[in-house]
Amino acid sequence: MSSVLYDTPGPRAKRRNVLISVVFFLLLALLMWWIWQVMDDKNQLEWSLWEPFTTAQAWTTYLLPGLANTLKAAALAMVIALPLGAVFGIARLSDHRWVRGVAGTVVEFFRSIPVLLLMLFANELYVRSTDISSEQRPLYAVVTGLVLYNASVLAEIVRAGILSLPKGQTEAAYAVGLRKGQTMSSILLPQAVTAMLPAIVSQLVVIVKDTALGGAMLSFPELLNSRQTLAANYANVIPSFIVVAIIFIVLNFLLTSFASWLEKRLRRSKKSTGAVLGEDTEINPAAIPGTLGTGENTGGGI
Repeated sequence: MSSVLYDTPGPRAKRRNVLISVVFFLLLALLMWWIWQVMDDKNQLEWSLWEPFTTAQAWTTYLLPGLANTLKAAALAMVIALPLGAVFGIARLSDHRWVRGVAGTVVEFFRSIPVLLLMLFANELYVRSTDISSEQRPLYAVVTGLVLYNASVLAEIVRAGILSLPKGQTEAAYAVGLRKGQTMSSILLPQAVTAMLPAIVSQLVVIVKDTALGGAMLSFPELLNSRQTLAANYANVIPSFIVVAIIFIVLNFLLTSFASWLEKRLRRSKKSTGAVLGEDTEINPAAIPGTLGTGENTGGGI
Protein backbone atom coordinates (compact mmCIF):
# COMPACT_ATOMS: atom_id res chain seq x y z
CA MET A 1 0.00 0.00 0.00
CA SER A 2 1.28 3.47 -0.88
CA SER A 3 0.33 7.01 0.05
CA VAL A 4 0.86 10.33 -1.64
CA LEU A 5 3.99 11.03 0.41
CA TYR A 6 5.77 7.67 0.59
CA ASP A 7 5.65 3.99 -0.32
CA THR A 8 4.95 1.46 2.39
CA PRO A 9 8.30 -0.10 3.40
CA GLY A 10 8.90 -3.73 2.54
CA PRO A 11 10.41 -6.44 4.79
CA ARG A 12 14.00 -5.31 4.26
CA ALA A 13 13.16 -1.68 4.85
CA LYS A 14 11.27 -2.58 8.04
CA ARG A 15 14.25 -4.53 9.37
CA ARG A 16 16.55 -1.64 8.51
CA ASN A 17 14.27 0.85 10.27
CA VAL A 18 14.12 -1.35 13.39
CA LEU A 19 17.92 -1.64 13.41
CA ILE A 20 18.34 2.13 13.04
CA SER A 21 15.86 2.73 15.86
CA VAL A 22 17.67 0.31 18.18
CA VAL A 23 21.05 1.92 17.43
CA PHE A 24 19.57 5.40 18.00
CA PHE A 25 18.12 4.50 21.39
CA LEU A 26 21.38 2.82 22.43
CA LEU A 27 23.33 5.94 21.53
CA LEU A 28 20.77 8.08 23.34
CA ALA A 29 21.07 5.91 26.45
CA LEU A 30 24.86 6.14 26.23
CA LEU A 31 24.65 9.93 25.98
CA MET A 32 22.34 10.14 29.00
CA TRP A 33 24.67 7.88 30.97
CA TRP A 34 27.65 10.10 30.06
CA ILE A 35 25.77 13.24 31.15
CA TRP A 36 24.86 11.53 34.44
CA GLN A 37 28.49 10.59 35.07
CA VAL A 38 29.75 14.10 34.33
CA MET A 39 27.17 15.66 36.65
CA ASP A 40 28.04 13.14 39.34
CA ASP A 41 31.76 13.92 39.01
CA LYS A 42 30.99 17.64 39.33
CA ASN A 43 28.83 17.00 42.43
CA GLN A 44 25.73 18.32 40.67
CA LEU A 45 23.61 15.37 41.82
CA GLU A 46 23.96 16.09 45.53
CA TRP A 47 20.61 16.24 47.28
CA SER A 48 21.41 19.62 48.83
CA LEU A 49 21.30 21.20 45.36
CA TRP A 50 17.94 19.68 44.46
CA GLU A 51 16.26 19.92 47.85
CA PRO A 52 15.12 23.58 47.40
CA PHE A 53 12.77 22.48 44.62
CA THR A 54 10.89 20.31 47.11
CA THR A 55 10.07 23.32 49.27
CA ALA A 56 7.25 25.78 48.76
CA GLN A 57 9.49 28.82 49.14
CA ALA A 58 11.48 28.18 45.95
CA TRP A 59 8.27 27.90 43.93
CA THR A 60 6.15 30.65 45.48
CA THR A 61 9.01 33.16 45.72
CA TYR A 62 10.85 32.57 42.45
CA LEU A 63 9.54 30.05 39.94
CA LEU A 64 5.77 30.55 40.01
CA PRO A 65 5.92 34.39 39.89
CA GLY A 66 8.41 34.12 37.02
CA LEU A 67 6.16 31.64 35.22
CA ALA A 68 3.20 33.98 35.72
CA ASN A 69 5.11 36.86 34.12
CA THR A 70 6.15 34.61 31.22
CA LEU A 71 2.55 33.58 30.59
CA LYS A 72 1.34 37.17 30.97
CA ALA A 73 3.78 38.56 28.40
CA ALA A 74 3.18 35.65 26.02
CA ALA A 75 -0.61 35.90 26.33
CA LEU A 76 -0.62 39.66 25.68
CA ALA A 77 1.65 39.22 22.66
CA MET A 78 -0.51 36.39 21.28
CA VAL A 79 -3.77 38.31 21.72
CA ILE A 80 -2.38 41.35 19.90
CA ALA A 81 -0.21 39.63 17.28
CA LEU A 82 -2.82 37.13 16.02
CA PRO A 83 -5.46 39.63 14.79
CA LEU A 84 -2.77 42.09 13.68
CA GLY A 85 -1.06 39.37 11.66
CA ALA A 86 -4.39 38.33 10.13
CA VAL A 87 -5.11 41.91 9.07
CA PHE A 88 -1.72 42.38 7.42
CA GLY A 89 -1.87 38.92 5.84
CA ILE A 90 -5.22 39.69 4.24
CA ALA A 91 -4.04 43.19 3.28
CA ARG A 92 -1.20 41.64 1.28
CA LEU A 93 -3.86 39.94 -0.86
CA SER A 94 -5.75 43.15 -1.53
CA ASP A 95 -6.70 44.16 -5.08
CA HIS A 96 -5.41 47.68 -4.35
CA ARG A 97 -1.72 48.04 -5.08
CA TRP A 98 -1.12 50.70 -2.44
CA VAL A 99 -2.64 48.49 0.27
CA ARG A 100 -0.49 45.55 -0.79
CA GLY A 101 2.58 47.78 -0.93
CA VAL A 102 2.13 49.29 2.54
CA ALA A 103 1.30 45.94 4.14
CA GLY A 104 4.18 44.19 2.40
CA THR A 105 6.66 46.88 3.44
CA VAL A 106 5.60 46.73 7.09
CA VAL A 107 5.67 42.93 7.17
CA GLU A 108 9.05 42.57 5.47
CA PHE A 109 10.60 45.33 7.59
CA PHE A 110 9.68 43.92 11.00
CA ARG A 111 10.23 40.33 9.88
CA SER A 112 13.83 41.17 9.00
CA ILE A 113 14.75 42.68 12.39
CA PRO A 114 15.75 40.39 15.29
CA VAL A 115 13.12 40.33 18.01
CA LEU A 116 15.73 41.22 20.64
CA LEU A 117 16.61 44.42 18.78
CA LEU A 118 12.92 45.33 18.64
CA MET A 119 12.65 44.83 22.41
CA LEU A 120 15.69 47.01 23.09
CA PHE A 121 14.46 49.71 20.72
CA ALA A 122 11.00 49.67 22.31
CA ASN A 123 12.53 49.93 25.77
CA GLU A 124 14.57 52.98 24.78
CA LEU A 125 11.52 54.52 23.13
CA TYR A 126 9.46 54.09 26.28
CA VAL A 127 12.29 55.54 28.41
CA ARG A 128 12.63 58.69 26.30
CA SER A 129 9.06 59.28 25.13
CA THR A 130 6.68 58.00 27.82
CA ASP A 131 6.17 58.18 31.57
CA ILE A 132 5.75 54.41 32.04
CA SER A 133 7.19 53.33 35.38
CA SER A 134 10.50 51.49 35.44
CA GLU A 135 8.75 48.44 36.90
CA GLN A 136 6.27 48.14 34.04
CA ARG A 137 8.60 49.23 31.24
CA PRO A 138 10.26 45.82 30.67
CA LEU A 139 6.86 44.18 30.20
CA TYR A 140 5.80 46.82 27.68
CA ALA A 141 9.08 46.50 25.79
CA VAL A 142 8.96 42.70 25.67
CA VAL A 143 5.34 42.63 24.49
CA THR A 144 6.01 45.33 21.88
CA GLY A 145 8.97 43.47 20.42
CA LEU A 146 7.11 40.16 20.38
CA VAL A 147 4.05 41.71 18.73
CA LEU A 148 5.96 43.53 15.99
CA TYR A 149 8.04 40.52 15.00
CA ASN A 150 5.49 37.73 15.38
CA ALA A 151 2.64 39.67 13.80
CA SER A 152 4.74 40.01 10.64
CA VAL A 153 5.52 36.27 10.67
CA LEU A 154 1.86 35.39 11.31
CA ALA A 155 0.88 37.67 8.42
CA GLU A 156 2.93 35.51 6.06
CA ILE A 157 1.39 32.36 7.55
CA VAL A 158 -2.10 33.72 6.96
CA ARG A 159 -1.29 34.79 3.42
CA ALA A 160 0.25 31.41 2.59
CA GLY A 161 -2.68 29.56 4.14
CA ILE A 162 -5.20 31.45 2.05
CA LEU A 163 -3.18 31.06 -1.15
CA SER A 164 -2.90 27.32 -0.53
CA LEU A 165 -6.65 26.88 -1.04
CA PRO A 166 -7.85 25.85 -4.51
CA LYS A 167 -8.83 28.78 -6.72
CA GLY A 168 -12.12 27.03 -7.34
CA GLN A 169 -13.23 28.00 -3.83
CA THR A 170 -13.01 31.70 -4.72
CA GLU A 171 -14.53 31.23 -8.15
CA ALA A 172 -17.47 29.29 -6.72
CA ALA A 173 -18.08 32.02 -4.14
CA TYR A 174 -18.08 34.71 -6.82
CA ALA A 175 -20.40 32.55 -8.94
CA VAL A 176 -23.09 32.60 -6.25
CA GLY A 177 -22.82 36.37 -5.86
CA LEU A 178 -20.57 36.76 -2.81
CA ARG A 179 -18.41 39.85 -2.62
CA LYS A 180 -14.68 39.59 -1.91
CA GLY A 181 -15.09 40.46 1.77
CA GLN A 182 -17.81 37.85 2.17
CA THR A 183 -15.71 35.29 0.31
CA MET A 184 -12.75 35.94 2.58
CA SER A 185 -14.67 35.83 5.87
CA SER A 186 -17.14 33.06 5.04
CA ILE A 187 -15.29 30.78 2.62
CA LEU A 188 -11.51 31.19 2.65
CA LEU A 189 -10.58 32.03 6.24
CA PRO A 190 -12.59 29.22 7.89
CA GLN A 191 -10.91 26.67 5.63
CA ALA A 192 -7.46 28.22 5.90
CA VAL A 193 -7.51 28.27 9.72
CA THR A 194 -7.31 24.49 9.92
CA ALA A 195 -4.42 24.37 7.46
CA MET A 196 -2.60 27.22 9.21
CA LEU A 197 -3.08 25.93 12.76
CA PRO A 198 0.18 23.90 13.05
CA ALA A 199 2.27 26.82 11.79
CA ILE A 200 0.41 29.28 14.03
CA VAL A 201 0.97 27.10 17.08
CA SER A 202 4.67 26.79 16.24
CA GLN A 203 4.89 30.57 16.23
CA LEU A 204 3.03 30.77 19.55
CA VAL A 205 5.62 28.40 21.04
CA VAL A 206 8.29 30.79 19.75
CA ILE A 207 6.54 33.65 21.53
CA VAL A 208 6.61 31.77 24.84
CA LYS A 209 10.32 31.02 24.51
CA ASP A 210 11.28 34.51 23.32
CA THR A 211 10.01 36.06 26.54
CA ALA A 212 13.31 34.82 28.02
CA LEU A 213 15.14 37.42 25.88
CA GLY A 214 13.46 40.15 27.89
CA GLY A 215 14.65 38.54 31.11
CA ALA A 216 18.23 38.29 29.86
CA MET A 217 18.55 41.81 28.42
CA LEU A 218 15.87 43.96 30.06
CA SER A 219 15.68 42.39 33.55
CA PHE A 220 12.07 41.42 32.92
CA PRO A 221 11.21 39.10 35.87
CA GLU A 222 10.11 36.14 33.75
CA LEU A 223 10.89 32.49 34.45
CA LEU A 224 14.52 32.44 33.29
CA ASN A 225 15.32 35.69 35.08
CA SER A 226 13.72 34.39 38.28
CA ARG A 227 15.86 31.27 37.97
CA GLN A 228 18.95 33.46 38.17
CA THR A 229 17.84 34.90 41.50
CA LEU A 230 16.95 31.45 42.79
CA ALA A 231 20.34 30.03 41.77
CA ALA A 232 22.14 32.91 43.47
CA ASN A 233 20.34 32.22 46.75
CA TYR A 234 20.64 28.43 46.72
CA ALA A 235 23.92 28.05 44.75
CA ASN A 236 22.40 25.45 42.40
CA VAL A 237 22.97 26.84 38.90
CA ILE A 238 22.85 23.59 36.89
CA PRO A 239 19.83 22.09 38.74
CA SER A 240 17.93 25.38 38.35
CA PHE A 241 18.61 25.39 34.60
CA ILE A 242 17.35 21.81 34.34
CA VAL A 243 14.16 22.53 36.30
CA VAL A 244 13.37 25.66 34.26
CA ALA A 245 14.03 23.75 31.01
CA ILE A 246 11.58 21.05 32.11
CA ILE A 247 8.96 23.72 32.90
CA PHE A 248 9.35 25.22 29.41
CA ILE A 249 9.12 21.75 27.82
CA VAL A 250 5.93 20.93 29.73
CA LEU A 251 4.40 24.33 28.94
CA ASN A 252 5.08 24.09 25.21
CA PHE A 253 3.98 20.45 25.14
CA LEU A 254 0.62 21.43 26.64
CA LEU A 255 0.27 24.19 24.07
CA THR A 256 1.01 21.93 21.11
CA SER A 257 -1.21 19.16 22.52
CA PHE A 258 -4.12 21.59 22.82
CA ALA A 259 -3.51 22.76 19.25
CA SER A 260 -3.51 19.17 17.98
CA TRP A 261 -6.78 18.48 19.78
CA LEU A 262 -8.30 21.69 18.40
CA GLU A 263 -7.18 20.88 14.85
CA LYS A 264 -8.73 17.40 15.01
CA ARG A 265 -11.94 18.84 16.43
CA LEU A 266 -12.15 21.42 13.65
CA ARG A 267 -11.60 18.77 10.99
CA ARG A 268 -14.28 16.51 12.52
CA SER A 269 -16.76 19.37 12.76
CA LYS A 270 -16.23 20.27 9.11
CA LYS A 271 -16.74 16.67 8.05
CA SER A 272 -19.86 16.25 10.19
CA THR A 273 -21.50 19.39 8.83
CA GLY A 274 -20.85 18.63 5.17
CA ALA A 275 -24.17 18.27 3.36
CA VAL A 276 -24.35 15.54 0.73
CA LEU A 277 -26.87 16.01 -2.05
CA GLY A 278 -28.67 13.07 -3.55
CA GLU A 279 -29.40 12.56 -7.21
CA ASP A 280 -33.00 13.75 -6.92
CA THR A 281 -32.21 16.77 -4.72
CA GLU A 282 -33.27 20.09 -6.20
CA ILE A 283 -31.22 23.17 -5.38
CA ASN A 284 -33.25 26.25 -4.57
CA PRO A 285 -31.27 29.36 -5.61
CA ALA A 286 -33.27 31.43 -3.12
CA ALA A 287 -31.66 29.45 -0.29
CA ILE A 288 -28.17 30.61 -1.27
CA PRO A 289 -27.34 33.84 0.60
CA GLY A 290 -26.01 36.72 -1.42
CA THR A 291 -27.35 35.46 -4.76
CA LEU A 292 -29.94 36.82 -7.13
CA GLY A 293 -32.07 33.71 -6.80
CA THR A 294 -34.91 35.36 -4.90
CA GLY A 295 -37.67 33.75 -6.91
CA GLU A 296 -38.41 37.04 -8.64
CA ASN A 297 -37.91 37.89 -12.28
CA THR A 298 -34.96 40.29 -12.36
CA GLY A 299 -35.29 40.95 -16.03
CA GLY A 300 -32.37 38.75 -16.97
CA GLY A 301 -34.06 35.37 -16.79
CA ILE A 302 -32.12 32.30 -17.81
